[in-house]
Amino acid sequence: QVQLVESGGGSVQPGGSLRLSCAASGFTLDYYDMGWFRQAPGKEREFVAAISWDGGSTNYADSVKGRFTISRDHAENTVNLQMYNLKPDDTAVYYCAASAFTGVATILRGWYSYWGQGTQVTVSS
Repeated sequence: QVQLVESGGGSVQPGGSLRLSCAASGFTLDYYDMGWFRQAPGKEREFVAAISWDGGSTNYADSVKGRFTISRDHAENTVNLQMYNLKPDDTAVYYCAASAFTGVATILRGWYSYWGQGTQVTVSS
């Protein structure tokens, strides 16, 4: 069974850090571009970051550039999102996703075929 499972979410104060991980089971991530998206209450799901299958290309939403870093570990079959200097506007459920359209680190939600269940990130003082 193909499955993506996110972990690492939680509650932090503004300026804090979190590291999200996405683990795959039932398939290998080696041949997929991977992305992170987030959805805040009452808002559309939005792109956060993406990385190509080989790690050679990355894309970030303007709102997270310089604060978030996406990476992948082929040996562990995981994709990570390191988040620094978190802000209240970063509060959302974060989802990882896999795209078979490889090499472009696409920001387009519709190009992703597999999705995890999400992990909650709350930034509040």
